[in-house]
Amino acid sequence: MRFVDLSAPISQSPAELPDPLRTDIEFHDHSEGARQIEALLGVPPRLLRDGEGWATETFTRFGTHNSTHVDAPYHYNSRIGGEPGETIDELPLEWFFSDGVVLDMTAKEDGDAVDVPDAEAELERIGHELAELDIVLVRTGRDAHIDEPGYMGLGPGVTVAATRWLFERGVRVMGIDAWGWDQPLHVQAQQAMERDEPGVFWAAHQADLPYSQIERLVNLDQLPPTGFKVACFPLRLVRGSAAPARVVAILEG
Repeated sequence: MRFVDLSAPISQSPAELPDPLRTDIEFHDHSEGARQIEALLGVPPRLLRDGEGWATETFTRFGTHNSTHVDAPYHYNSRIGGEPGETIDELPLEWFFSDGVVLDMTAKEDGDAVDVPDAEAELERIGHELAELDIVLVRTGRDAHIDEPGYMGLGPGVTVAATRWLFERGVRVMGIDAWGWDQPLHVQAQQAMERDEPGVFWAAHQADLPYSQIERLVNLDQLPPTGFKVACFPLRLVRGSAAPARVVAILEG
């Protein structure tokens, strides 16, 4: 088997990144670990190998949506289909290990819509008929800019119609290698204000469907259109709207 890591690295954010988007990490080295061991247990550094204790790290800021992550229905609305939206710990594990499908949308410009005809045409091109619990990954190529300040403003967005279309065919996990599943936030905001009506901003998120999104994927260009498995198990965060996940594609041969 061959494994392709579809998860972005988690690292300290640059100083200029706004607080809501930041990841801040404190790194504690082996000498600090030795001091902790002596303070907690009375064991002096001379009784430790090379005088070193444990190395540890502490997230001082790490939002559940600030890395490659899986969204739960509860993220979109408090109620989905008239029932309480499921949190990330309540979703079936079967959703998160299944056959993967890559839809190539790299020809789309920033702010473009990925709609039903686009998905139909791409599935016809690659010769695939969607099956129950297929994990559909939309490749935009915007992961090339994931470390750039303007990353969240890049990429096309999947429409509410296309999201419903995938859901109706049994897809419960859909992912994208852009910052979000919908169009960039500033594009949605402008459209919502111009039309002055609900259902425009965050339309695919708030489609009233119990499904999960994976956002901020990387390396979809390393995958074939089909013929691989995806493992994308989120952390079991009780009452979480989302959780980070180590998303991996598994290819035979």
